[in-house]
Amino acid sequence: MKPFTVPTYDQVSDAAKPAFYRFTKLTGKMPNLYATIGYSANALNSYLAYVNEQARGTFHAKEREAIYLIVSQFNGCEYCLASHTQSAIKNGWSEDDTLALRAGNYPEQKWQVIYKVIHSIIEQKGKVSDELLDEFYALGYHEAAIIDLMVLINVMSFTNYTFRLIQVPIDFPAAKELI
Repeated sequence: MKPFTVPTYDQVSDAAKPAFYRFTKLTGKMPNLYATIGYSANALNSYLAYVNEQARGTFHAKEREAIYLIVSQFNGCEYCLASHTQSAIKNGWSEDDTLALRAGNYPEQKWQVIYKVIHSIIEQKGKVSDELLDEFYALGYHEAAIIDLMVLINVMSFTNYTFRLIQVPIDFPAAKELI
């Protein structure tokens, strides 16, 4: 396979440069994975617009980070586990919480159900049993929430699979392994 190198600001098209600028201004750097997605300005800009719009959905930032960690664990993405562990901690989770969420044993029932729903969606290619959906709805969620959850799984799976394809250097502290 031809190796991917992480492009710099000067190596991407003018259409990708505003995203590089925003990331650098917001976080102090352009993460390697997003920079490499920036080889396609269309992909990077479409992805970022999709993520930004979904932030208005059912799940707030702390919950989205937990969902991203669960999805990344199932998809085996070391890059996203590293980056979203840092984001989850910034959004109020402890490192121990992130490990429990990823393992499916966070003590709150809500997260055990969400973990099972995500697992079913990923492993069964979108299929979730009626009983499990009933558990999800019993948490107080409605139809919009299951659709928003599907979008979050999709958003994270895109970056998970992109990393697994291109294998850029991970530029975040490694997430702890599950025991």
